[in-house]
Amino acid sequence: MNHRVIAVALAALASVLSQGALAQGLRPSGAPSGKGLSARPGPATSLTLPPADAVPASASNSSSATRQADFIVAVVNSEPVTNNEVRARLARAEVQLARQGGPMPTRDVLAREVLERIILERVQLQQAREAGIKVDDFSVGQAEQGVARQNGMTVDELYRRLGREGMTRERFRDDLRNQLTLQRLREREVEARVKVSDLDIDQYLREQQQGADAASTEINLGHVLVLVPENASPAQVAERQARAQQAADKIRAGEDFAAVAREYSDAPEGQRAGGLLGLRPADRYPELFVNSTQGQPIGSIVGPVRSPAGFHVLKVVERVTAGMPTTVVQNHARHILLRTGPQLSESAAAARLADYRRRVQTGQADFATLAREHSQDGSAKEGGDLGWASPGRYVPEFEQALEALKPGDVSEPIVTRFGVHLIQLLERREAKLTQREQRDMVRDLVREKKLDEAYATWAQELRGRAYVEYREPPQ
Repeated sequence: MNHRVIAVALAALASVLSQGALAQGLRPSGAPSGKGLSARPGPATSLTLPPADAVPASASNSSSATRQADFIVAVVNSEPVTNNEVRARLARAEVQLARQGGPMPTRDVLAREVLERIILERVQLQQAREAGIKVDDFSVGQAEQGVARQNGMTVDELYRRLGREGMTRERFRDDLRNQLTLQRLREREVEARVKVSDLDIDQYLREQQQGADAASTEINLGHVLVLVPENASPAQVAERQARAQQAADKIRAGEDFAAVAREYSDAPEGQRAGGLLGLRPADRYPELFVNSTQGQPIGSIVGPVRSPAGFHVLKVVERVTAGMPTTVVQNHARHILLRTGPQLSESAAAARLADYRRRVQTGQADFATLAREHSQDGSAKEGGDLGWASPGRYVPEFEQALEALKPGDVSEPIVTRFGVHLIQLLERREAKLTQREQRDMVRDLVREKKLDEAYATWAQELRGRAYVEYREPPQ
């Protein structure tokens, strides 16, 4: 399984459901109250329905009230966009903007923006059809159940609520299918464009450090101090500097920092703690130490640097920037993956995995044995074991299902872009992140930003190649 960290939202069902749900007056519960919503919500989608009185009557009956006056407002590669399509989307957009607060654009301006969004979606859906991308009814049903579950209701209750707002079951499922189709197209076309290097991560960390104040950043430094006596002669200063340089050279050559600190350091922590000063806010360190190590990656050696006390050799052991977690809840899981295609539909794969689940739950089969025999993932030889994983390692659909499990539970079949999975949670624990794991989380943040940029470029290219003829303006 090609694991990813923390939600690549363009390629995430969470993002697609959020976009699809917004069209229905649904919103992510954690969304900001200001104008606009994050293009990449977190891996666990959390969607809530608006209050029952949030949608005006005009939004629920706009389509039927104007059906007789419908006309074509644009043609996208020979496919028409009608006035009623724009009006229906416009009504829902007005409700959404009203709920967010802030200045409201004029209706004409908003109508043009809505039309442009429809055109862009139409171009992408046409591209998806040409590429042979299809969405199985099972995936639509899974998305449908997810929206209902995350709004604390059954599917029937969801549709009764949407029905009161003028949204039919068929229209809602069509919208979900379209959004899932767009997701799969974007996954295929955009994700391959994005690469994140160690230099990108270092640059991001430097920017974060420069933007954070000293009280919001914590660092742990290794420290070797070679004291210089007061009123030391130039010869004594040179000898002390040479000793500090020798210590720095040994550390850079790979010798253990603690051992070198015990041998060379005149500071108390040299003997007591192997030279470690401990994780503390940056404003509790000497300004010389903070300035000398700012922007340096974890593990780097700085110095010798001079102070009135003597010469210092510093090692950047750990750095925690505000907002970056130091501990997380990790999951240990295993799974069975069936890849879908012309020979195996999602529905058929889900039915097969549902049978495996039943057999495991009734004690007729062992999960690991079934994984070795049937899973089409590289983890099959390990009985499907995926090891311990921090949040964001898996695609959002997989992670969302995993988070809903208790140790020992087996999920229902779950569709992701890799195929259909059956997941078993083995253990859950709280763990302190290693420096590598923290860098992996940063890698995800950088990747998310690059994906946004790559998607915008790709969408612009696709739109530029399309033939769009504007007819009458929407009314």
